Amino acid sequence: MARRKKVYEGKAKILYEGPEPGTLIQYFKDDSAPTAAIPAPAAVEGKGVLNNRLSEFFMTGLNAIGVPTHFIRRLNMREQLVRMAEIIPLEVVVRNFAAGGLSERLGIPEGTPLPRPIVEYYYKDSRLGTPMVSEEHIIAFNWASQQDLDDIVALALRVNDFLSGVMMGVGIRLADFRIEVGRVWDGDYMRLIVADEISPDSCRLWDVRSASEAMEREGVVREPGPLADVYTELARRLGVLPSNVTHKPKPTLIN
Repeated sequence: MARRKKVYEGKAKILYEGPEPGTLIQYFKDDSAPTAAIPAPAAVEGKGVLNNRLSEFFMTGLNAIGVPTHFIRRLNMREQLVRMAEIIPLEVVVRNFAAGGLSERLGIPEGTPLPRPIVEYYYKDSRLGTPMVSEEHIIAFNWASQQDLDDIVALALRVNDFLSGVMMGVGIRLADFRIEVGRVWDGDYMRLIVADEISPDSCRLWDVRSASEAMEREGVVREPGPLADVYTELARRLGVLPSNVTHKPKPTLIN
């Protein structure tokens, strides 16, 4: 077998040159990045297999409703073929409920519903701790144009509508999530697409069912809690759980 050329390696994925021009092979690792739930990097057995299936499920659903993504098809248990894109150096975070960094910055109790979805931007530079930035920073430093930002917001809110509906349908509340956006060219025409992945690594998920059961038992209102064994449980509820995959339950959340 010919040795593949590695293009990029991150905390959770490796990108290799694809079989055709303009394509990449995205390999999902078991490694987890440090988060509030997992303070130090760790390997979560089987996570890569599940995240590959889950990201395929979400990206396919977005493509089906007209939201463009980089996903082409899944190749095997850990790899998928994706379209090459120029990644805008931003993490785009959509928040539906106060949690994590938003609660800490503004003193809003975690679990408080927001009056509308809030879109935030974070500059992708791990050396700087991925700092939050404003539209003024983004335009001033030429990371994206005003038109790009308008398109990114529209794209992110469509993703939010889709994910929130899918999650609520299986008893899960989508508190917040992050996506990455890339540029692709069709001739001289440029458009923005959802890139990277959509998986529990990039979402904060709360279990509505456990909260409802607690309310019935104790007669009190409780905010939903995080899903236990988030990777397996989400894949099971969505019907995409592959056979013979087990791992240590370590849910991850975004700050």
